[in-house]
Amino acid sequence: MTTSTTLGAPPRSVAGRVVDRIGGGLVQAVLVLIGVFWLVPTLGLFVVSLREETANNSTGWWTALTKPAEFTLKSYSDLLASGFTASFWNTVFITVPTTLLVIGIAAMAAYAFAWMEFPGRDALFLVVVGLLVVPIQIALIPIAKLYGTVGIFGSIAGVVLFHVAFGLPFAIFLLRNFFAGIPSSLLEAARMDGAGEWKIFSTVVFPLAKPAVASLGIFQFLWVWNDLLVALVFANTENQPMTKALQSQMRQFGTNVDILAPGAFLSLIIPLILFFAFQRYFVQGMMAGSVK
Repeated sequence: MTTSTTLGAPPRSVAGRVVDRIGGGLVQAVLVLIGVFWLVPTLGLFVVSLREETANNSTGWWTALTKPAEFTLKSYSDLLASGFTASFWNTVFITVPTTLLVIGIAAMAAYAFAWMEFPGRDALFLVVVGLLVVPIQIALIPIAKLYGTVGIFGSIAGVVLFHVAFGLPFAIFLLRNFFAGIPSSLLEAARMDGAGEWKIFSTVVFPLAKPAVASLGIFQFLWVWNDLLVALVFANTENQPMTKALQSQMRQFGTNVDILAPGAFLSLIIPLILFFAFQRYFVQGMMAGSVK
């Protein structure tokens, strides 16, 4: 006599396990194909940057894979001699402070919205969320006039302030959702031990938010590093980042591949390394707050 009650889920049949393995294999194969198609343009750009202009104009980059003798670092030396190094450091001086300021300010604001009671908290948070839909273009002319009045137009500080202002709404929204998912028992235990709000934020909440902070940092870093519009408007020639420097090379020389290819690869490799270094936290941060 058999019973209808079981202590657990019934074991899957052999056919079911085979189907699961085939499905998992197909998913992995699709991911591998996506990765290959994504890396091929990067590989092509790298190969082009290692070839002379005459070789790039006569044959495709894939032919160089069988001719290692064509590879040379002359394009990189010419690029550095053209003053591209200054644009690289300008990009670093713009991107790093912007990312750190956005993370620091947004984390404190997100903690206040998630765990502190004050008048108008919900209404103010709705205003922050509403700022997410404000396009950058609408603020270019007013802020340009403001920068000209205070004397920071064309400077690195002006570019940093603009990126910080437009990066905060999304950053606060992302971190607030993560902070709200932290168990309240942890905060209550810290308060019972006599910890204040700053102590709770710095020793309990912020350390637990590493996935969300890393995800936000990657987003902000990539956005600022690859930005061209803000740089075109607010950065002068002395303070121009790499994106504006490359754009000026295209306008001046047209098909100057021997300068554009190594410059584009140098501007690509840093975000690529950053993404792969923190991709584990990136995925965790994107999932944070999506499921209660």
